[in-house]
Parts: sequence; structure tokens; C-alpha cells
Amino acid sequence: MTDDGLTRPETAGIQRAITGSRDATGRLLTSLEGIDDLDVTRPSLLPEWSIGHVLTHLARNADSFVWILRSASEDKQVPQYPGGVAGRSRDIAEGALRPVEVIVEDLRDSAARLDATWHEVPAAVWLGQGFRTDGSPLPCRLLPVSRWREVEVHHVDLGLGYRISDWAQDFVSSDLPHALDRLPGMIEDASQKTALLAWIYGRAGLPSGLVLGPF
Repeated sequence: MTDDGLTRPETAGIQRAITGSRDATGRLLTSLEGIDDLDVTRPSLLPEWSIGHVLTHLARNADSFVWILRSASEDKQVPQYPGGVAGRSRDIAEGALRPVEVIVEDLRDSAARLDATWHEVPAAVWLGQGFRTDGSPLPCRLLPVSRWREVEVHHVDLGLGYRISDWAQDFVSSDLPHALDRLPGMIEDASQKTALLAWIYGRAGLPSGLVLGPF
């Protein structure tokens, strides 16, 4: 156990994810700078979202993590987005309409604010938490790997050539356990949960038609 109340593996995981998210952001920004005629109104791979929507979401996501961390450092627990789901959607919709250079600069600035915040908050902040948009707890110690996930997954969603196969194994090995932890809650059909557990135990084949709720 370290002085901040975390185990050494937890502390190492936080630092690894901070580095990973920073590197992933750098790759994303470099790829955007390499496109001379980037059209942010072009559809992304996400339904009803343009490239501008995805990039704006990433910027506001970074700001939401800064908000949670700064609040937790003052022993406050806050919702991820001050305006709730409606405010989040409004900010993304309005932000997506801005010129490409403004959107990219916003992404760069918000990422820089988050990177500074990782290192400025006291170590005890990692024991704090905020709340996701569905009201469930969002522990601060999970924010770095969550940010890493946001950047890596949405980089693919942009549809600009970055693929799932480009994900580093360090990211996959870091995030997969967290994704698996949330998997049971994403399956609403109890029979499908049973079928999945039977497959894990090697007692049945991989269940077909598995329906998952949003992550």
C-alpha cells in the first residue's frame, strides 16, 4: 500500500494510463495535422455524428475529467458534466459547427489542461470519485484509463484511417479488465448471462445473438 491509500499496482496502472492517454492524444493530433483538407462536417463512423461531433466530444470529455479531479481535490463529488446529459449533448452539437481549426485547437488545449491536472492534483485525489451521466460512481483512479479508452476508440470512430488493429497491446491489456468488469451490467437478458458464463467455463459454445447495452 502506498501513502495515498492505493496499492502499488494501482498506482503503477494510473501512471501507465496517464502516459498512454498522452501518447494516444499525440498520435491523434498528429494525424489531424497531416490532413490538409479535413472536413469536420463529414460523417464519422458513429451514427448521426460528424467528425466535428467526435472531436468536440473528446474535448469536452477532457474538461469533464478536469472538473471531477479538481472537485475531488476539494472533497467534492460532482456529476461528470455540470449541465447533465442535456448540457453535454448541447455542447457537442454546437461545438461541431465550428471551423476545423477552432475544433482542433480546442481539442489540443483541453488535452493540455487535463495533462497538467493529472500531475497537479494531490495524490489522495485518486481515492475520490465523480458520477457518470447515468448517476453511477466514476472513481478518479479510473479516469486515466477511461481517457485512454476515449481517445483510442474515438480515433477509430473518426474514420480517417486509424484502425482497431492499430491499438497498442498495452492499451488492450490495460483496458480489457475494466471492460469485462462492466460486461455483466450490459447484458439485460438473464439467459444470455448464463450462456456467457457457461462459455467462459468451457461448458458451452460462444453464445450467438448476444445483445449488449451501451458502454
